Amino acid sequence: MKQNILTDDIAFITYYRKDTIFSFNALIGALETDDETKNVDIYYIRNKKELTKKIREFSSKYRKVVAGFSLYTTQIIDYQAIVNEIRKLEKKNIILIAGGAHPSGDPLGSLKMGFDVVFLGEAERSIIEFVKRIKNNQGYENIEGIAFVDNKYKLIKNKKAYRIDLNKYPPFPLINTRFGAIEIARGCPHNCYFCQTSFMMGTEVKYRSIDNVCKYIKILKNENLIDIRFITPDAFSYGSVNGKDVNISKIEELLIRVKKIIGKNGRIFFGSFPSEVRPEHVNREILEIIKQYADNDNLIIGAQSGSQRMLDLCNRGHSIEDVYNAVEITRKAGFNVNVDFIFGLPGEKKEDQMKTLAVMKDLIGMGAKIHAHYFIPLPNTPFSNTRPTKIDEKTQEFIQRNLAQIYGNFRKQEKLAQKVWNKVLKKSRI
Repeated sequence: MKQNILTDDIAFITYYRKDTIFSFNALIGALETDDETKNVDIYYIRNKKELTKKIREFSSKYRKVVAGFSLYTTQIIDYQAIVNEIRKLEKKNIILIAGGAHPSGDPLGSLKMGFDVVFLGEAERSIIEFVKRIKNNQGYENIEGIAFVDNKYKLIKNKKAYRIDLNKYPPFPLINTRFGAIEIARGCPHNCYFCQTSFMMGTEVKYRSIDNVCKYIKILKNENLIDIRFITPDAFSYGSVNGKDVNISKIEELLIRVKKIIGKNGRIFFGSFPSEVRPEHVNREILEIIKQYADNDNLIIGAQSGSQRMLDLCNRGHSIEDVYNAVEITRKAGFNVNVDFIFGLPGEKKEDQMKTLAVMKDLIGMGAKIHAHYFIPLPNTPFSNTRPTKIDEKTQEFIQRNLAQIYGNFRKQEKLAQKVWNKVLKKSRI
């Protein structure tokens, strides 16, 4: 990162939290691909007190200070306090921008928080154009894929006629160096009603090519970074034409070529954090390939409910039997299994809750662990207007009896979901 802060007239400050690293790595990497934006001064700030301090300091040294935030719905209360502090500086050369899941789903609510511009969905191309306009003292109002409020306080949402080609942009910055996991797929065809991925990134899945992946694997290898992880909504669908099938040959080619680059001391993690797999995609052949070329000892399998009625209501597109089969096959192959479930799904009845508890009990008996989440209504999803409900008493008792096999931030998420709904979400509906 450059230290001479007087070499340019624009500073781009990122609130670089642990949970936003992947988003900012993609954006800063994109800025570095353009001749006009690659030399903009970039700053990675992790601490919120340091963030306000640096914005104040740089607002006296730069013509423009762009402060970027990427946020989830669960973070909007904390981020509101940060934005309020920055706005107290009353500096006209500070521009606050926001992107990520929540601003993409609720642009008006995010603008009401105090952001000047919101980036909708994929932002590599729009962030380049935006920084160019700011750098050249030009207006940004017609940039595709952004939202803002005009001088009459009317929401303006600019649609975009393009889709991002992952191969055109690096997965992480190479000038303002930050390394990390490589995004190999974007978009999801399944349209699960509680999830923003399909509605934010589209239902047509696109992939980073194996040649392109290997280009960045070589860079990581040169830095002696040989623990390789991938970002993808569904690891086992990589390379499939429709995003719903398993392309065995493409996955095997990817893993073979990556393994060849990183060598015998390198490690590949595929189907574990920060990605997962759908249960209907798990079969013996794919697990044999993972066992041969990858190094993870576990898989994360998305089940979400033990009630078929609830799976259908959520538009999951798989069966309870798929979940049982996936766990059984994975355990027989020698992998540990973590199965995702969501407590408090909208429309659940007592019967659905009992079925979910029964399935979780069975899976624990088969040797799986339960990765528990709590339902949070996310903007721009079919469940966005559904109020969260509390975890029922029977589920609480089940959790208490199985603390060694159930983990996750579901208790924190339950409390946070109620706060978010009461203070923000129900007030920002349009």
